[in-house]
Amino acid sequence: MEREITLGGVDVPRIGMGTNRLRPSNAGFVQEAVAAGVRFIDTAHLYSGGESEATIGEAGVAGECVVATKGGYQPGEGRPDVLREQIEESLRRLRTDTIALYYLHKVHPDTPIEESLAAIAEYRDQGKIRDIGISNVSVEQVERAREVVPVAAVQNHYSLADRQHEDVVDYCTAEGIVFVPYFPLRGVESRELDEVAERHGATAAQIALAWLLHRSPVTLPIPGTLSLEHARANLAALEIELTDEELERLER
Repeated sequence: MEREITLGGVDVPRIGMGTNRLRPSNAGFVQEAVAAGVRFIDTAHLYSGGESEATIGEAGVAGECVVATKGGYQPGEGRPDVLREQIEESLRRLRTDTIALYYLHKVHPDTPIEESLAAIAEYRDQGKIRDIGISNVSVEQVERAREVVPVAAVQNHYSLADRQHEDVVDYCTAEGIVFVPYFPLRGVESRELDEVAERHGATAAQIALAWLLHRSPVTLPIPGTLSLEHARANLAALEIELTDEELERLER
């Protein structure tokens, strides 16, 4: 099992960190998490009312890891003019000249995905965005997106407990696109998980993350946490090798 993946021309560990609950008081935590080995941090324009991005900017870690953010989640926000405003605000909050990875957070029925991505592509062409991703999408939407821009990453809800996007994972695997599962630990509980965890001297959460890493070589889960202990434990899942028999048990 590969423990690193290339994203934005940078090799990063295949466990990142979600930050939808970050507040200004957590800037020190972000610095400590990066010092502990976190090299991929995921945020969004709307997280904590903008405080997540601002806290990451205050932590000053953009030069040490890949920071990804997203825009265009709420109804009407897929419009090019709104996305431009959100990108500019994200640049200011993150205190950076270039966003390493910028996702269209959601595809909206009132704005064709092509129009939304064309606006994001303007910033890539200006050097203000390095790579472009899309979130909460189907295979058909990924294919449409790739007609407009190179897609570096796809972020969908996916976990051992919720596998509705199996086809998207398989598509990304075949095409070499990084697949970023969000909420990778939500609702993940089972007797089989506990038994495999006990066998490895690990936690159930670590086994659930290890399963995602084994599911495809392009997965990069982003468990959210405000705990340095949990951040370290999540990274430790990179060292867990599951057997074929264990994978089969977990997937029942």
